[in-house]
Amino acid sequence: MNDLSINTSIAYELPAVFEGAHLINGDWVQSASTFDRVSPSHGTVVSRSAEGGEAETQAAIAAARQAFDAGIWSRISGKERANVLLKVADLIEANVDRIAVQETLESGKPISQSNGEVGGAADLWRYAASLARTTHGDSHNTLGDDMLGVVVKDPIGVVSIITPWNFPFWILSQKLPFALAAGCTVVVKPSEMTPSSTVMMGELLMEAGLPAGVCNIVLGYGQPVGSLMSTHPDVDMVTFTGSTAVGKLITQASSGTLKKVALELGGKNPQVIFPDADLENAADAVTFGVYFNVGQCCNSSSRIIVHEDIAESFVARVVELSKQVKFGDPLDPTTQVGAIVTAEHNAKINGYVEDAVAAGAKLEIGGAPLPVTGLGEQFYQPTVISNVTPDMPIAREEVFGPVLTVLTFKTLEEAIALTNDSDYGLSAGVWSENVHTCLEFARRAEAGTVWTNTWMDGYPELAFGGVKQSGQGREIGRYGFEEFFEVKSIVMRVGRTRANWVSAD
Repeated sequence: MNDLSINTSIAYELPAVFEGAHLINGDWVQSASTFDRVSPSHGTVVSRSAEGGEAETQAAIAAARQAFDAGIWSRISGKERANVLLKVADLIEANVDRIAVQETLESGKPISQSNGEVGGAADLWRYAASLARTTHGDSHNTLGDDMLGVVVKDPIGVVSIITPWNFPFWILSQKLPFALAAGCTVVVKPSEMTPSSTVMMGELLMEAGLPAGVCNIVLGYGQPVGSLMSTHPDVDMVTFTGSTAVGKLITQASSGTLKKVALELGGKNPQVIFPDADLENAADAVTFGVYFNVGQCCNSSSRIIVHEDIAESFVARVVELSKQVKFGDPLDPTTQVGAIVTAEHNAKINGYVEDAVAAGAKLEIGGAPLPVTGLGEQFYQPTVISNVTPDMPIAREEVFGPVLTVLTFKTLEEAIALTNDSDYGLSAGVWSENVHTCLEFARRAEAGTVWTNTWMDGYPELAFGGVKQSGQGREIGRYGFEEFFEVKSIVMRVGRTRANWVSAD
């Protein structure tokens, strides 16, 4: 461990404890009880939030329903909606520092990453604003001289948005502006572990002039808040990002009202490395892919599939790069990898590693919790594990930590088979200078996104989502935007040309 790059605690005056309230029908609402969030990196309370229950959730849903039915947002012009979304984007950029610090304290992620996440979210809002003005349906004037058909897109209605703790501001911005651009009203529940940046978003929405009731926020736990948001008959759609297990529960809960459900769930994302690849670039991307956000990322490249001819040298290079990655105090601007979200999750990660080693896998580096001077032991060492077989749990299940598993292959067919031998299908990557290899892999890989000679590049224009147990539906891009509409066909007869069904005597 002495050869790792560790940033110890720096001197930093923590801000006052953030006090979070519900946003219901344009008002900030307290609850009788509250819950605290203790920073995973600093071990002190950094936020205190109102704990919502059935009453607050019912009120929020009622406000969203009334606002939608009244048409104060759903029936105004796309231009008017776009203007509000553009104001929000500007306000996000003006408040990056304040939001990012709070997110770092609650999540344990490095401040540099929080700054990028919050600041980058503004682009999602601007793109959604463009869609608000340019969405359209279809007309059909080929049905005969006496008929005209028009297909229109209506906002689906009230949308429940349930977001996770790992990218609370970014994932909210993958959903909320697109729902608003479509004309929907919403109820949002952030994770109880990272609630504050969502409250801050509510502040910006009010400042931007969003009408009361269009966006409502309820803080609290899955039971009863998330459950009621998934089952309530006045909710028309649920969009959820989180674990596959919880996604299945939401699908079951929502089935009673047959509401639409969009899910972005877990992943076990491979990067496949061929011998002809730019191996230095690939090794750096692998290192980034496994340690970004401490591996607590649905897109984490937690497994690599390396051609057997280069496996030993490639893994050695990843190990050397792993030693250079700066782990430690997330408030240090130079830190690249911060804390694990909870002590329980840290122990879970370690359990996967220990079980793999016991089954015959080889530790190339790491494999244990990481103590950081001044900050405790809620960190985990950079970990690379070779001699992994496809049947091991660590090769099949989402570890959600800074742990890389290494498998090897001989042929393209074997690489594709190993890629698709998974319950998940969120993303995959391929590294080769042969365009034919890349194209064949990309077309046959069972994944919602395939990166070629890169990893985790994304743009608001490109849809995001998975197949198999990685979810259903899409986010961002035009395809993600379309999730928030119902399609209606309008059939119009021109003139009095309809023949009578009942004949005159």
